[in-house]
Amino acid sequence: MVAIVDTARPLARADSRVDRGTDAPVRSAGALRQRTVSALVLAPIGLAAAWWGPPLLSVVVAVAAGLMAWEWGRLCRTRREGDTSIIAAIVVVVVAGVVAATLGWPRPALAIAVLGSAAVGVLSRGRFQALLVGAGMLWIALPSIALIWLALDPRAGWATTLWILAVVWATDTGAFAAGRTFGGLRLAPRFSPNKTWSGLLGGVVCAAAVGAVTGLLVASPHIGALALLSGLLAVVAQMGDLAESIAKRHFGVKDSSGLIPGHGGLLDRLDGMLTVIPAVALLTLCGGESVLTWR
Repeated sequence: MVAIVDTARPLARADSRVDRGTDAPVRSAGALRQRTVSALVLAPIGLAAAWWGPPLLSVVVAVAAGLMAWEWGRLCRTRREGDTSIIAAIVVVVVAGVVAATLGWPRPALAIAVLGSAAVGVLSRGRFQALLVGAGMLWIALPSIALIWLALDPRAGWATTLWILAVVWATDTGAFAAGRTFGGLRLAPRFSPNKTWSGLLGGVVCAAAVGAVTGLLVASPHIGALALLSGLLAVVAQMGDLAESIAKRHFGVKDSSGLIPGHGGLLDRLDGMLTVIPAVALLTLCGGESVLTWR
C-alpha cells in the first residue's frame, strides 16, 4: 500500500530568512527547472484530452477531480487520527459526479454533487467545518461535471474545451509575464502578495488575443465579442486564483499539496479553470449552444 504524505507547505513567516542567502539563485533555478519539466509533462496530457474528448477527457477529469478532492479534504483537516473516511467520501462523491456526467446524465451528476456535498458536510465536525467541506466539494465537482457536459457537444465540444484551456493558460502566462516585467500596485496584498494589477491586465490582454484567434479559426461572425468575452473570462480566472489563495491563507499553507514538483498541487494549477468552466457552461445554457457557435 502506498502512503500519501501530507506535503502541503506552511506559509513562511514575514520575517523568514529562507532563500535569502547565497544559495537563493540556485534554489530559484532548481524550482524553475521543476516547473518547466512538470509543465512539459502535464500540458500534453491536457491538450490530448481536450482534443480527443471523452472517454480520454473523462478519465483525465475524473483523476484530476479525485486528486483535487483529496487535496481539499486534507486542507480542511477532516482526517481524524487513524480515520480517513471523510476524505474518502469527498473523493468518491466528486468522482461519482464526473462518472455520471460521462454517461450522459448531467442532472443526476449534479444531484450527486449537491446532495453528496451536503451529506459529507453534515458528517464533518462543526458547522463551519461542514460549510468548508461542502463548498469545496461543489467548487471541484461542478466545474468537472460542466466540462464533461460541454465536451459532449457533438458540434463544438472539442473546440470549446480547447478554447477554455487556451484562455486560462494565456491568462496565467500573461499575468506572470506582465507582473514580473512591470510590477506595480498589488492586487490583493493581504491574501496574495505576488498578484499585481499589471499582471491582471497582462492576463486580460493575452486572453483577449486568444479569443480573437479562436474566432478566426472557427469563422465566428463575432470575433470582437469573443475577444471581449475571453478577456472577461481572464478576470474570472483571476478571481478563482484569488479565492484559492484566500483558502490557503485560511488554512495556513503555501500549496494545496506537493503533487506537482515546482507547482504545488492540482488545486494550485487549476483554480482559474474551476471558475471559468462554470461561467462558460452558464453562457452555453443561456444561449442554447456553445459560445463559439453563436450567430
